[in-house]
Amino acid sequence: MRRWNGWGDDSIETTIPPRALELIETLVGAGTPPRDATLDEVVAAVPASRLTPDPLFTDDPIDRVRHARGHSLPDWIALRSGRLGAVPDAIARPPDRASVADLFTVAGRTGAALLPYGGGTSVVGGVTVRRSDRPVVTVDLGATAGLHSLDEASHLAAFGAGTSGPQIEAELEPHGLTLGHFPQSFEVSTLGGWVVTRSVGQQARGFGRIEDLFIGGHLETPRGALDLPTFPDSAAGPDLREAVLGSEGRLGILTDVTVRATVRARLERFSAYLVPDWERALLLARRLAQAGLPLSMVRVSTPLETATTFALAGDRRAIGLLRRYLGWRGSGPERCLVIVGLTGEPGVVGATSRAVDDLVRGSRGVAGPGIGTAWKRERFAAPYLRNALWDAGYAVDTLETATDWTRLPDLAVALGRTLRHGLEASNERVHAFSHLSHGYPTGSSLYTTYLFRLALDPDETLERWRMLKAAASRVIVEHGATISHQHGVGVDHAPYLAAEKGALGMEAIEAIVRTFDPDGRMARGVLLGDDGP
Repeated sequence: MRRWNGWGDDSIETTIPPRALELIETLVGAGTPPRDATLDEVVAAVPASRLTPDPLFTDDPIDRVRHARGHSLPDWIALRSGRLGAVPDAIARPPDRASVADLFTVAGRTGAALLPYGGGTSVVGGVTVRRSDRPVVTVDLGATAGLHSLDEASHLAAFGAGTSGPQIEAELEPHGLTLGHFPQSFEVSTLGGWVVTRSVGQQARGFGRIEDLFIGGHLETPRGALDLPTFPDSAAGPDLREAVLGSEGRLGILTDVTVRATVRARLERFSAYLVPDWERALLLARRLAQAGLPLSMVRVSTPLETATTFALAGDRRAIGLLRRYLGWRGSGPERCLVIVGLTGEPGVVGATSRAVDDLVRGSRGVAGPGIGTAWKRERFAAPYLRNALWDAGYAVDTLETATDWTRLPDLAVALGRTLRHGLEASNERVHAFSHLSHGYPTGSSLYTTYLFRLALDPDETLERWRMLKAAASRVIVEHGATISHQHGVGVDHAPYLAAEKGALGMEAIEAIVRTFDPDGRMARGVLLGDDGP
């Protein structure tokens, strides 16, 4: 069963090697394991629903608690402390588009706001219920899951929006097909959620971002239905799929999604290399992105992330290197881990692998046998570390951005420095490290993880997060980078969206929202930062 206050399946437990835990204590201080609220305690505090019973939804208190939050750090703090602030008044599980249309009728009659919910994996407050004068119905789309149709000649697969990553791959595999979209939340997140947040999979370089895979579908809105027909391409005016992509539930509820599937490759390989320093690793990342090679993934870790990764795996040598790195602060040898994904026909993979080897040798890199295979095996396990670290007294959060190659080095330095020094006024230390997760010919994403101690008071922990998040977001904006490369906007990034879109751009987005939702019933607070939800 899904954890109600943490990541993933509650039968899966992750432990931190004792030496790694000792190192964390050295880096940020000894953690104090928190006293978490129990589910019974949280449920006991749930207020009565403001809605009268209806066959379309349930007001079960446990169900409402389980749908009250996503997976941002503020969400975790609220769930673990029992200070939820707000819960939905009801949970709806419509099985199809007709039932969703009925929900809009009920919402119009009762004045309720609707908040779409896929896998509940938002890390930016996208599914978080906020206090409102209106009753709130969270719309769980899990009942729509499944493959509805498959055009094997065209490789077009139509799914319910609530279909999870593993379900998608299980439905396509017997047909020799794959979607190839593998975000780190793959095991839990849903296809509809990927579309409305402009999700990026780990192997997007080979398979494409979700906007490359999303061909059409059906959106139910407060104004009626919007059908998005499937074409190989079209020059017939603006593409309305672009309005749905990144809309984060503000326009309506996406019920059906048609995607472009791909023939499953005969061979897939993840090769790992160790490059002597960050300067060479950064140059290698750019050369790989601009070489035109058929790669499915390139991931490049900074020296600090490389050492941290090995240390968390219990590698004694890595722990020693990390200790020395923290003393060197950039003046000594600083190895960087590079992982390259190759997916395709054996002949193509072989030729591409040789070309990659040549580029790596030019950067004085060496192969890291077995590391790539281990990474693939554990690729979706990293979020479980959040559970273990929380239990040890530590908070972990991530943020991500993207910019061009020219600005990337300065941004990486500034972002790491800002986070590591962000709590000095509170006499607290922060451990922050980054990697490049997606390279493009013109630039790259930058994905940063940061760790700090939980305070005895949950409100103080939340304040620490707010300070770090605000400082990091300002650095991102000041360096001309995007406020989100893959996590979406949600509530947390909404204050910084205007810096990227401009005043006229924000007016255009607001106008689109008003067109589909003139009475403001959908996911208020998300994307635009308005009152709500």
